[in-house]
Amino acid sequence: MNLSHLEQQLDITFNDQSLLKQAFTHSSYVNEHRDKNFSDNERLEFLGDAVLELGVSQYLYKQKERLAEGDLTKLRASIVCEPSLVEFSRELDFGDYLFLGKGEEQSGGRERPAILADVFEAFLGALYLDQGYDVVIQFLKQHVYPKITTGAFSHAMDYKSKLQEQVQQTRNHSIDYVIADEKGPSHDKEFIAQVIINNHVSGEGAGHTKKEAEQRAAKHALDTIDD
Repeated sequence: MNLSHLEQQLDITFNDQSLLKQAFTHSSYVNEHRDKNFSDNERLEFLGDAVLELGVSQYLYKQKERLAEGDLTKLRASIVCEPSLVEFSRELDFGDYLFLGKGEEQSGGRERPAILADVFEAFLGALYLDQGYDVVIQFLKQHVYPKITTGAFSHAMDYKSKLQEQVQQTRNHSIDYVIADEKGPSHDKEFIAQVIINNHVSGEGAGHTKKEAEQRAAKHALDTIDD
């Protein structure tokens, strides 16, 4: 993959090209090239997740002065959730630049939502390490913040926040989330999450990310409460 084309498209030049390549390297590619000293993008994804959440939080705090904390949390969650990250990746053609194993390639990995969401966060992590937080913010100003301004996320639902509010209003019980199980190969995990309310399993959900599984567990719990 010629990542220089991506740099031209984004008008960003990485000082450390190995960081950029790592951001687009899926674990399936590393597994098929064990004789090479390649690193996958999972650690960068972890960092990018935090950078994105901070960048979005900062923007919302400054631009949405009338929103209460609970509403800010809901809006942020809808921006940093998997479907939104997938959309950001697709708009930037990030899938075209992925380094995938042959099996993942043949099974449609370039369009797999979990992989597209992960690479977007990994890119942010790499950009942060290479050029700092201010450059990440400039990137978000171009590709993320405008969608917030146009209200693209206003109708999204954060089930975890809704469950938190409902339980605290009516019962004032503690809420915890646990990952009860993980299935599948490392490059295509499925997580099973449980939501624990007052030490009782009140909902369960599955997803390709822990966040997605937790949201579905929260929705299950809300459906149960409503019944």
